[in-house]
Amino acid sequence: MKILMLTWKSFGNEDMAAAFRQLGHQVIELPFSDKGERTDAELEQDISSEIRNTAPDLLFSFNYFPVVSIACKKAGVPYAAWVYDSPYVRLYHYSINYPTNHVFVFDKAQYLEFHRAGIRTVNYLPMAANTQRLGSMTDFPGFNRTPWRNQHEVAFIGSLYTEKHQFFQRMDRISPYTRGYLEGLMAAQKQVYGYNFIQELLPATIIEDMQRSLPMRPGADSVESVEYLFAQYVINREITAIERKELLSAVAERFALDLYTPDQSVRLPNCTNHGPVDYYDYAPYVFKTARINLNISLRSIISGIPLRAFDILGAGGFLLTNYQDDFLDFFTPGEDFVFYDSKADLLSKTDYYLRHEEERAQIAENGLQKVSADHTYIHRADEILSYL
Repeated sequence: MKILMLTWKSFGNEDMAAAFRQLGHQVIELPFSDKGERTDAELEQDISSEIRNTAPDLLFSFNYFPVVSIACKKAGVPYAAWVYDSPYVRLYHYSINYPTNHVFVFDKAQYLEFHRAGIRTVNYLPMAANTQRLGSMTDFPGFNRTPWRNQHEVAFIGSLYTEKHQFFQRMDRISPYTRGYLEGLMAAQKQVYGYNFIQELLPATIIEDMQRSLPMRPGADSVESVEYLFAQYVINREITAIERKELLSAVAERFALDLYTPDQSVRLPNCTNHGPVDYYDYAPYVFKTARINLNISLRSIISGIPLRAFDILGAGGFLLTNYQDDFLDFFTPGEDFVFYDSKADLLSKTDYYLRHEEERAQIAENGLQKVSADHTYIHRADEILSYL
């Protein structure tokens, strides 16, 4: 099969292209960038020309782009898009229902939302890890020396959502009632894992007040609701920022914490903030050498397993994560990974597994073996092509 693959600054490009090729398919990589617009006549024409020139059997991209979907529909070429971002408003563009689409989302709860709405072009596909590449990463300077191995007690790689897009702080004209309502709603949601009720608990009066400070409107060519926009892009993002700061601060009060985040101004006691880290070339070494790797999921991910969690497991790292339903479909808690369901539980389990070396190492090894057996990019590429 000839696959035209859009390559942009996304995770997984190299891994997915290698997987397609390892399965015996021809991959033509097409550099791609857009301006954030859902439709773009010039870009659509460029993609259409590339389709005519290469005559692919399939066009593939990470994340879904309506402009690509439109070009593929006109050319009659199947378009497979694997979405790893959440939230991702482009899924609600009217083109999602095109018969040439085969869109895969990593969050089963999101898939079920589309399925219940009668959208049959959206499918469920969890993320993956390239265990072969991750396993070969052993030549970092000093990696094989004892002081580097288990260098970090507890490590976290990810954004604290303090760098940009602080939409919640822009709502400086909301009423005291609205602010109190939202703060109470966020405090309640922080106590609940496995279900997100923010969107359904935003009444019209609260939405109207928020819009006075932060006007948000659904696109004319899409079906997302204004409740979705405020819940997923504003409130759940703010909950995540608060939660990550609170949990990491609590961990750092009791254990040595190594933090890799874009915001280098963040200072926590007993924490080394290393700043941003190259996710492809350096992060796997952190996953391999930290005694405990934390995952604190973005709250807009309802049930899905984030890519970070797969990469931790695929690198042979020990994963301590918040509860997410989809883990239980593929992994066994306490055997392949460990989850927490509160701040107290997080601190208790961090303490326990730091003191139980052999048990921690066995769980990390079990997680690695399970990812290697069932959750590599080769598995996912084969699933996508088999589905088609």
